Amino acid sequence: MFVQIIEFRTDKIDEGQKHVDEYRAKTEGKRTARRGILAKDRDQDDRYFNLVFFDSYEDAMQNSKLPETQELSEKLMSIGKGEPTFYNLDIVNDQE
Repeated sequence: MFVQIIEFRTDKIDEGQKHVDEYRAKTEGKRTARRGILAKDRDQDDRYFNLVFFDSYEDAMQNSKLPETQELSEKLMSIGKGEPTFYNLDIVNDQE
């Protein structure tokens, strides 16, 4: 399993969520992301983390190449404060 964590800042999270909802509808059956979690930093109001789960790194790269993913990225960059930070993580241990 592979997870990509995207750290970003925005004051327009509702607009961003609208873009993500549209993306999910457009990519139903095409995207390779298995799960997504959006988390807000309790100590910094404009700081968020998006955790996106994939079966593999290769699936994540395939998903990144979708034109809809590129379009979503551009829309989210337009409402963000600065550049996002990406963390690409292979899951070593996952326990319930």
